[in-house]
Amino acid sequence: MAKFISYLQTKSFRNNLFAAIATVAVLLFVAFFSLRYYTKHGQGLNVPAVKGLSFNQAVTKLEDLGLRYEVDSVYIMDMPPGTVIDQDPEANTFVKDNRTIYLTINTAQAPNVKFPDIQFKSFIEAQAIIASFGLKVGDTVYKADVSRDVVLEVSFGGSAIKPGDVIPKGSKIDLLLGDGRGNEDVEIPTLLGFTKDEAVFSLKGSNLKLGTITYDGNITDTANAVITAQSPALSDSLSKVKIGTAVNITLSNKK
Repeated sequence: MAKFISYLQTKSFRNNLFAAIATVAVLLFVAFFSLRYYTKHGQGLNVPAVKGLSFNQAVTKLEDLGLRYEVDSVYIMDMPPGTVIDQDPEANTFVKDNRTIYLTINTAQAPNVKFPDIQFKSFIEAQAIIASFGLKVGDTVYKADVSRDVVLEVSFGGSAIKPGDVIPKGSKIDLLLGDGRGNEDVEIPTLLGFTKDEAVFSLKGSNLKLGTITYDGNITDTANAVITAQSPALSDSLSKVKIGTAVNITLSNKK
């Protein structure tokens, strides 16, 4: 033990100790600055805000800064196709040069959905179901029916649609609803002498509808042909019919 203590006090030990310390310091210095060089410590840039821009605008911004990008797509209603709806990392995040920025773009092609069954459901319930399938309520028209605000018919693009039919997401669905007045009676209008257009106008005002059209003889002027008979017709025994009743007419060019 005494020899070891004596060795610690020698010049040779001190020289070796200083050399070891210097070697470790040099290695740490080299490692520190090498790491700074390799990682470009302190060098980088803030990610630009590209959310809300068109895809082309976003790409131009990123490429001008030397950033790479990757693209994914989703479909969102009421947003222009090709719009950047999300980015990762977020704007103003500090990143290294050549970092990849992940963009989410709104696609122009709407995915298809299977139309749900909403017939005979209440309007409020139908609205909720339609929205849950990514669809929209379009025009709503009422017709005489004992049911009030109940879906009687459904159409898309002017054609009837049934459950399970495939349509684009975001489509507008038109609904025919009951007005709850199906049990009410209205006066039968007298249509004799009316043209067809005049009859349609009169029937609509009475909440009735035009039924079958029969032609009496050779009709040479359809626009000016007049009604010579109707069914049901106003009589002593019949003066009222249910709302929505169809009235059949006979047209003739005979005066």
